[in-house]
Formats: sequence, C-alpha cells, structure tokens
Amino acid sequence: MLLSLTVRDFVIVDRVELELSPGFTVLTGETGAGKSILMDALALVLGDRADAGVVRAGRERAEISAEFALDDMPELQAWLAEQELADEPGICLFRRVIDAGGRSRAFINGRAATLQQLREAGEQLVDIHGQHAHQLLLKADAQRDVLDGFANVQALRRDVAATWREWQQLKRQRENWEADSARFEEERERLEWQCRELSALQLTPENWLELQAEHSRLAHAASLLEGAQYAQTVLEDGDAACLPQLGGVSSRLSRLADIDAQLGEALQLIESAEIQLREAGHALRHYAQRLELDPAALAELESRMQAVHDAARKYRTTPEELPVLLLQAQSRLDELGQVADAASLRAAEQTARECYLKQAGELSTLRGRAAHDLAAKVTEGMQQLALAGGRLEIALLPIEGNAAGLEQVEFRVASHAGMAAKSLAKVASGGELSRISLAIEVVTSHVKSVPTLVFDEVDVGIGGGVAEVVGKLLRSLGQERQVLCITHLPQVAACGNRHFCISKHSTAEGVFSHITPLQESERTDEIARMLGGMEITDMTRRHAQEMLQRA
Repeated sequence: MLLSLTVRDFVIVDRVELELSPGFTVLTGETGAGKSILMDALALVLGDRADAGVVRAGRERAEISAEFALDDMPELQAWLAEQELADEPGICLFRRVIDAGGRSRAFINGRAATLQQLREAGEQLVDIHGQHAHQLLLKADAQRDVLDGFANVQALRRDVAATWREWQQLKRQRENWEADSARFEEERERLEWQCRELSALQLTPENWLELQAEHSRLAHAASLLEGAQYAQTVLEDGDAACLPQLGGVSSRLSRLADIDAQLGEALQLIESAEIQLREAGHALRHYAQRLELDPAALAELESRMQAVHDAARKYRTTPEELPVLLLQAQSRLDELGQVADAASLRAAEQTARECYLKQAGELSTLRGRAAHDLAAKVTEGMQQLALAGGRLEIALLPIEGNAAGLEQVEFRVASHAGMAAKSLAKVASGGELSRISLAIEVVTSHVKSVPTLVFDEVDVGIGGGVAEVVGKLLRSLGQERQVLCITHLPQVAACGNRHFCISKHSTAEGVFSHITPLQESERTDEIARMLGGMEITDMTRRHAQEMLQRA
C-alpha cells in the first residue's frame, strides 16, 4: 500500500506531501490545478522515463519520493533482498531525482537503483489506469494484454515468445545453410586442406625458436669446432700452451713464497686461475667431442625451415603466426561442421517448432477459458453502467503464429440487446468506450495482486446516474485494495472514503499547486463546486450534502 507521496519542484508543484490510507481516496480540483501531475510524478518514481522538462522553472532538480508498506508481500521482500535493496522490514522507499539537465538518478531504500529495478518493483505495488486507457483499448495488442493479465499467463507468454525466437533462429540458420550450402562446402574443403598443410609442419611457437637455434648451430658447426680446438691448443696442447707455463710460474712462486709470505696473495690468484683454465680446457675438449659436422641433418633442417617460410608467404603471415592460423582454421571448421548437416538442422528446427506449438497451444487453451470468464464478468458490469442488454465478446482469431501465440485477440461489443457484436473500434462511442473500459478495469483489478490501484480520470464521458454507479464500484473495490481516483465527477467524489483537493495560485514567482485533505464540511463545499461551479448556492450545498449522505 502507498503510504505517502512527496513531490518537490515538479512542473508546477513547489512542494506537496500526500499522506495516504487504505480504502477509496478521491482527488479533485479545477482543471490545470495539477491533479494528473501527481500521477505523472508517481509514474516517474515507479520507473517511467523523464526529461528535463519536468523540473520546475528556475529550479535545479525535481525530487519525488514514495513510501510503501509491504504487508503480505513476501515475494517482493524476497526480490528486494536478492537485489540487495532491502532495508527496514515491511517498508520500501522509492526516490527519483531529475536535474535540470535531464539526468536522472533512482534509489530504493536509499540505495542506487536502475529504472528497470524501479519498474520491476513498482509493477508489484501500483497499477495505474491512465485517462487515455479507453483509447488504448482499441488496439489489438492492448486487448491481448488485458486478456493475458486476467488469465495470469504472462509467464507462459514470455516462454512462448522465447521458444518462438529460438524456432525462428533455427529456421533462418537452416534456410541460410540451404541457400549457401555450395559456398559452405567450398569453404570447408579449403579449410581442411589448410589444416592438413599446416598440421604437417608440426609447428608451435616454442619449437620454431628451437628450430632456428638448431639451424644456427648446424650451419656454423665447422667454425664452432675450429674455435674450440684452437682454444684448447692455446690452453693445453700447443708448444707455447699457457697451462704448462702457468704451472711453472706457480711452482717457482710457491718456493719463493716460503721465503717472503707477501707473495702468497699473488700465488693464490695464479693457482685459482690455473684451476679455472684447466676446467675450461676440459669443457672445450668435451664440447669438441660432442660437436659433429652433419651436412645431412643441416640439409634436412633447412628443408623444413624452407617449408615453414613458404607457408608463411602463402598465407601472408609470419612463421610465428602459423600456429595461430591453424587454430583459427580448425575453429572455423568446427563451426561449419556443426551446421553442415542439413538433416540435423531440420531436426533441430522441427523440435523447436513442436515445442513452440505445444506451449502456444497451452496458452490458447488458457486464453479461451479466460476469454469466456472475462467477457461474462465485463458484460455483467456493463449492465450497471447504462449499457443494459449490452455484452462483450472476446474472439480468438487463429493466425499462423508469432511471438504472442497462435491467435489474435479481438474485443467485440454489442451495446444493446439484439445487436450483433462487432469490433470494439467500430461500434463503441466515446462514452460507451469509457464505460466498457472502466468495467474491464474493475473486473481485471479484482484478479490482480497489486495492492494499490490508481484511476486517472478514467470516468471521462460518464455522467448522471452512471457516474454514481462508477463511484460505488470504486468504493467497493476500495474495500479490497487501496484505490486512488482523480475525478471531475461529484458523484464519484462523494463515494470516496477520503478526499483531497488540489488547487493552484499565482504569485510573482510563478504558479504553485497545493493539495489539501478535506474535512466533512469542506467536502460539501468542494462537491458543491463540482456541481455548480465557483458560485455555491444553498441548493447546490444541500445537493452535495445529500450526495455525501447517500454515498
């Protein structure tokens, strides 16, 4: 239930704080005073799109807050907890800020929220029936939405739409394959040849580096062997080899060090150098023994590297990128393999089609049952709204199928007994359409779980005794739900459990809108104004009192 609505710097509203209660609440006032502006503000705080034009002239931002009680709404409380938007148990606070530049921020329980989150939560809290709802009812999509809402099949309809999209996607995939099968086959053959050619290279980024290193070693084997042998000769094997001479130096200094200990440091360095040079000689000897001149291995390696370079030139890439090219070709080949089987594509398409037809068939069955019930209940309501003998029929016209199901929904009406029911758009006058729309809204509201219902001048085109019936219908509905109604009809206003009057006045700073809760005597004056205009006579006041007493 909506507990309060606070609006600040919104259009012509300076600041309004509306405290609400259960039952049927009416809001009245002169034309242009800002009644529907409040409903626009409520729609915005529940996720409607906004622009900079809603900010009051000369102000930096507009701000709207709405507080709701979440009694007996465990699903919404669970959703808030799941979205990490829960706060005080049993209470939910919506807030929307729109700045003069058009930027908008939204909050739920003080936490930043998206417009989608506002809408998802708001749809479970408030159902707004706008003053042009009766005009929307002329559209086939709106009629289908009304029926599906009454049948409570929105979840199934979403499943039907998802299955329809899946079927259509598979259908397009199959049609594309059939249209392009020759091209696909040519591409597959080319990729298979490419994969075989690149796989034969047995190339990876790592072994390409190893191949280059091995080629360099084999190509310079003679120079490497010659250099190692020369170094070994200089160290150990030559006539003037340095190791024997170094050994003689070490031996002689060793004897002299016994005489003068100061030669010990130099002797240690020479002995250390002799050890390292002997180890270097052993390493060179071992290296030269392992190093072989192998022209055949070099030729084979050069042939393999030539094949790699040829492939790189062929595919206009570098040798390092050839392994990546192979992976890409294999991946594309896998994709083609998944769609290359026309029989499999047809089977998958047929399975999706059968799934769609099954779900859509279930939707059709539920729509058929609901259409009978809804038409009967609306027909019953029409009898109370000066449409005695009239009736509503809901036709389900078969179609080939689309995301919404296997039928088009058409509301047909006969406004009098004995008349053939015809399309609502062709038969109903403006006043009749308003009454039929109101009957539908009252009937469908009974089946919804939304705790707050808002009717924004939905009684347009209604007057006299019918208006009194409408007021009683809304008052009766207020016994089950919280009902807010903006109205110009005194008969409807008199039926309210609570009455607010919205007025405006002009100052040097601009036009301001105010809202005032009315006491009983004030209600009499307001309803008298609605009956007789600005000049209230004793007769209109007595008539207003009578209307209030009768209500």
